[in-house]
Amino acid sequence: MPPIGTRLDWALVDVAVPRQASRLPGVSMAGFRHRAQALVDIAMVAHPSVTLIVDLSDGEGIVYDLHGRREKGSVFIGLLPGDLRAAGTMGDCLQVRLSPISAAMLFGTSIDLTGTVAALTDVWGPHFEERLRLAPSWNQRFDIVVDVLGRRLSTSPSLDPEVVHTWRRTSTSRGRLRIEHLADETGWSRKRLWSRFRSQLGITPKRAAQLVRFDHAAHLLAAGHSPATTAADSGYADQSHLHREITAFANTTPTALAAAPWLAIDDIAWPTTSVRSCSCVSSACEWRDASRCRFPRTRARPRTE
Repeated sequence: MPPIGTRLDWALVDVAVPRQASRLPGVSMAGFRHRAQALVDIAMVAHPSVTLIVDLSDGEGIVYDLHGRREKGSVFIGLLPGDLRAAGTMGDCLQVRLSPISAAMLFGTSIDLTGTVAALTDVWGPHFEERLRLAPSWNQRFDIVVDVLGRRLSTSPSLDPEVVHTWRRTSTSRGRLRIEHLADETGWSRKRLWSRFRSQLGITPKRAAQLVRFDHAAHLLAAGHSPATTAADSGYADQSHLHREITAFANTTPTALAAAPWLAIDDIAWPTTSVRSCSCVSSACEWRDASRCRFPRTRARPRTE
C-alpha cells in the first residue's frame, strides 16, 4: 500500500475562511497560504464532496496523478477519485468543497461527478481562475466564488426533492440509515429512489452512505480514537469491517489514515460549529482562530492580512 503522505508542518500554514455572511448552502471554502515552500507527496483522502482546487501559487505547483493520468495546477476532483496522489511544491491555493447536490446543480451531466480528476479550466473555463488570481485578498476571492456559484445555482434546474432529502438524511445520519428507511420517508419505492439518486448524483445511495460513514470514521481516527472505538461509533459491524472499508476507500490502514496530513487541518478549515474570532478582535479579520484545534502538533497559524 502507498503511504498516505508526507506530514506537513501546519504551523507554517495560514488558513483563511469566509465571513459567515458570504456562505452558500452546500458550498464550503478555505484558503491556504504557505509561508515556506514545502515539497509534498500526499494520497488524497476520499471525502463526500466534489472539490475544486484553485492553484494561486507562482511556482511549479502540484501535480495530481490518478492511475498515470496527470493534471497540474487547478483541478476538479469528483467523488470517489480513487488512488489520487498530489505531489510537488505546495503553494497558496483556494479549495472549494461542493456537496453532491450543489455539484449536480452546477455541472449537471456535463461531467461525471464520480471518479473524475480534470483540469479546472476544462470544467469551468479560464476566467474564474483569472479573477481569483487578480483578487488582492481572501475575502474578495471568497466573494467572487459566492458571486459566480450563486448566480449559476440560481439558474440551475432543481433536483428531485426526494433525492435532496435522501442525501441530506444520509449526511446528517453519518450514513447509518438503510435505503429502505429512506425510501419510506420519500414515498418512493427502493428501486425508484436508487435509480433517481444515481442518475442525478452519479453514485448509489448505498455507496453514498458508505462514503459518509468512512469520512466520519477517518476524522475519529485522526482525533486519536482507537480503531475499535471508531468502528463502534461509526456503525461498522466490527474492527475488521472498518479495516475493509478503509482499504476500499483509501487503500491504506486505519493507523496510516489517522496520520493523513489533510485530516489534521480539517477542524480549522472546515469547522462544523462556530468558533470565537481571532484574538485581534477586528471585524475585518478573516482568519480562523486555531486555538480550538485538537491537533496542537500540527496547528495552523491564524493571522490577518
